[in-house]
Amino acid sequence: MAKATSMAELMAKAAPSIKSFKKGEKVTGKITKLTKNEILVDIGAKTEAVVLEKDRAILNTILGSLKTGDVVEVSVLNPESDQGNPVVSLRRFVDERVWGGLEKLRDEKKLIEVIIQEHTKGGFLVITKDGFSGFLPNSQMILNDTPSSFIGKTIGAVILEINRSLHKVIFSQKAATTDADFSKSVTDVKVGEVVDAVVSNTTTFGVFVSIKSSGDSGHGAEGFIHLSELSWDRIESAERFYKPGEKIKAQVISIDKEGKRVNLSVKKLSIDPFEELSREFELDKKIKGQVKQVGSVGVIVDLGEVEGLIKKDKIPPSTKYSVGENIEAIVSEIDVKRHRIILLPALKEKPLGYR
Repeated sequence: MAKATSMAELMAKAAPSIKSFKKGEKVTGKITKLTKNEILVDIGAKTEAVVLEKDRAILNTILGSLKTGDVVEVSVLNPESDQGNPVVSLRRFVDERVWGGLEKLRDEKKLIEVIIQEHTKGGFLVITKDGFSGFLPNSQMILNDTPSSFIGKTIGAVILEINRSLHKVIFSQKAATTDADFSKSVTDVKVGEVVDAVVSNTTTFGVFVSIKSSGDSGHGAEGFIHLSELSWDRIESAERFYKPGEKIKAQVISIDKEGKRVNLSVKKLSIDPFEELSREFELDKKIKGQVKQVGSVGVIVDLGEVEGLIKKDKIPPSTKYSVGENIEAIVSEIDVKRHRIILLPALKEKPLGYR
């Protein structure tokens, strides 16, 4: 015959089990309330746990990526507050879920919609619809308009780089642009033609511009003018010469399918002054100049409006040069590409074995 069960035992079995927790413990629970003012999680305590999160960015991520009924893992911050509720954090759970999801999107090269919030010198600050912030460099953006015109716009991009420890995500719009999209934007752009362009952004290394096709497609394309293609003169930075919104003309020198931009030149619209200046330097002509620099490649000679170079292997061991010294040399070659006159030492006596 079965032993009789006491009323106390029956009540103990019928009552729900109340769990106790320790600070720092990880507990699984279910979200029962999810608002910007209050987030509650049922973790099996006598009252629901309150999620504490003061960081607005993380709070926005929680609100954007989770919903009521989701099973989550929380970290116990306080087993019981003054109000009697356990206080917990969702930060680690959300961090792992978000970063793991972002890494998967990166590996699969999935297209993500990002909202452009702000333009900085190096690029754009963006945010995903889930509330995750990142950076879109100028070099990874299709700058077919001025930077300010992109603020507030939603564009498609892919994740290029992730750094969990620094909480850093780099996006790329160019990597999300298909070859077909780029080809369509440059349908009517031909190498050698002169195009009208509007400066989108200036950097120390060149100028980004937007160009419009001359045909019926009406699609805009990004153009880029490298510092070396801005002027026949040597310039240190493009930022001094152009401003965003400025209209210019430039010649198409190549179409970069990999970089998804059109490379342009401004200097090719004018005659290279070196061509005229170099006519004064006939081959085998003896000329005078002043030593400007003595380096590993040889001796740079100031010839007035152009430079000369005496290559190191052409200088006899017994001949030494010093900066500021006035010398004579013989024209050996005209280097049009590097804008230099190649020289040979004008020797008073030809050394044995010298050529």
